[in-house]
Amino acid sequence: MNYTYLLRCADGTLYCGWTNHLAARAGKGAKYTKTRRPVVLAYYEEYATRSEAMRREAAIKKLTKKEKEAMAALGRTEPPVDDET
Repeated sequence: MNYTYLLRCADGTLYCGWTNHLAARAGKGAKYTKTRRPVVLAYYEEYATRSEAMRREAAIKKLTKKEKEAMAALGRTEPPVDDET
Protein backbone atom coordinates (compact mmCIF):
# COMPACT_ATOMS: atom_id res chain seq x y z
CA MET A 1 0.00 0.00 0.00
CA ASN A 2 1.14 3.55 -0.74
CA TYR A 3 0.12 6.72 1.07
CA THR A 4 -0.11 10.44 0.51
CA TYR A 5 -0.01 12.32 3.79
CA LEU A 6 -0.01 15.70 5.49
CA LEU A 7 2.14 16.35 8.55
CA ARG A 8 1.51 19.22 10.94
CA CYS A 9 4.83 20.76 11.94
CA ALA A 10 5.58 22.38 15.30
CA ASP A 11 5.47 25.83 13.65
CA GLY A 12 1.92 25.16 12.41
CA THR A 13 2.82 24.55 8.76
CA LEU A 14 1.67 21.52 6.78
CA TYR A 15 4.01 19.24 4.87
CA CYS A 16 2.74 16.95 2.10
CA GLY A 17 4.54 13.79 1.02
CA TRP A 18 4.08 10.18 -0.04
CA THR A 19 5.45 6.91 1.33
CA ASN A 20 4.95 3.17 1.23
CA HIS A 21 5.42 2.87 5.02
CA LEU A 22 3.24 5.42 6.75
CA ALA A 23 3.93 4.36 10.32
CA ALA A 24 7.68 4.86 9.89
CA ARG A 25 7.37 8.09 7.96
CA ALA A 26 4.64 9.81 9.99
CA GLY A 27 6.98 11.11 12.67
CA LYS A 28 9.78 12.11 10.34
CA GLY A 29 8.71 13.70 7.08
CA ALA A 30 11.61 15.08 5.08
CA LYS A 31 14.30 17.76 4.97
CA TYR A 32 11.64 20.47 5.38
CA THR A 33 10.36 18.97 8.63
CA LYS A 34 13.77 18.29 10.17
CA THR A 35 13.94 21.76 11.75
CA ARG A 36 10.20 21.89 12.43
CA ARG A 37 9.84 18.91 14.77
CA PRO A 38 7.94 17.54 16.43
CA VAL A 39 5.56 16.72 13.60
CA VAL A 40 2.26 14.86 13.82
CA LEU A 41 0.24 13.08 11.18
CA ALA A 42 -2.64 15.37 10.21
CA TYR A 43 -4.19 13.41 7.30
CA TYR A 44 -3.51 10.53 4.91
CA GLU A 45 -4.98 8.70 1.92
CA GLU A 46 -4.25 5.14 0.73
CA TYR A 47 -3.39 4.16 -2.86
CA ALA A 48 -2.68 0.84 -4.53
CA THR A 49 0.26 2.12 -6.56
CA ARG A 50 3.19 4.43 -6.03
CA SER A 51 2.30 6.48 -9.09
CA GLU A 52 -1.23 7.16 -7.76
CA ALA A 53 0.19 8.37 -4.44
CA MET A 54 2.74 10.57 -6.19
CA ARG A 55 0.08 12.08 -8.46
CA ARG A 56 -2.09 12.86 -5.45
CA GLU A 57 0.87 14.44 -3.65
CA ALA A 58 1.45 16.72 -6.65
CA ALA A 59 -2.25 17.64 -6.72
CA ILE A 60 -2.34 18.42 -3.00
CA LYS A 61 0.76 20.61 -3.27
CA LYS A 62 -1.16 22.75 -5.78
CA LEU A 63 -4.03 23.33 -3.34
CA THR A 64 -4.37 26.54 -1.37
CA LYS A 65 -3.42 26.63 2.30
CA LYS A 66 -7.12 26.89 3.14
CA GLU A 67 -7.89 23.72 1.15
CA LYS A 68 -5.03 21.83 2.82
CA GLU A 69 -6.21 22.98 6.24
CA ALA A 70 -9.69 21.66 5.41
CA MET A 71 -8.19 18.25 4.58
CA ALA A 72 -6.22 18.24 7.83
CA ALA A 73 -9.41 19.12 9.72
CA LEU A 74 -10.93 15.81 8.53
CA GLY A 75 -8.58 14.22 11.02
CA ARG A 76 -7.67 10.92 9.36
CA THR A 77 -4.61 10.44 11.51
CA GLU A 78 -4.26 6.85 12.67
CA PRO A 79 -1.94 4.83 10.37
CA PRO A 80 -3.40 1.47 9.32
CA VAL A 81 -2.41 -1.42 11.56
CA ASP A 82 -1.35 -3.66 8.65
CA ASP A 83 1.18 -1.15 7.23
CA GLU A 84 4.15 -3.50 6.94
CA THR A 85 5.66 -2.68 3.55
